[in-house]
Amino acid sequence: MSDLEAKRRYWQANLRLVAACLIVWFVVSFGFGIVLAGPLDQVSIFGIKLGFWFAQQGSIFCFIAIIFFYAWRMNRLDREHDVDEE
Repeated sequence: MSDLEAKRRYWQANLRLVAACLIVWFVVSFGFGIVLAGPLDQVSIFGIKLGFWFAQQGSIFCFIAIIFFYAWRMNRLDREHDVDEE
C-alpha cells in the first residue's frame, strides 16, 4: 500500500468516527431533548420528566461521554495506522 493510500484510509476512518459521534450527539440533543421530549416526559425518574432531563442534563453527559470515546478511539486508530505519538 502506498503512503498516499495509507493517509487516505486513515483520514476516511477519522471522518467516519467524527460523523458517527456527531450523529449520536444530534440524536441525543435534538432528538431526545426536543423532538421526542413530549413522549419522553411520560416517563419520570426520581420525579424528573425524562424529556426535560435529556434537554437539560442528558445531552451534556452524552457530549462528555462522546469526547472521551473519541479520544480513546482516535488513540486506537492512530496506533492501527502507525501515526501515534509514542
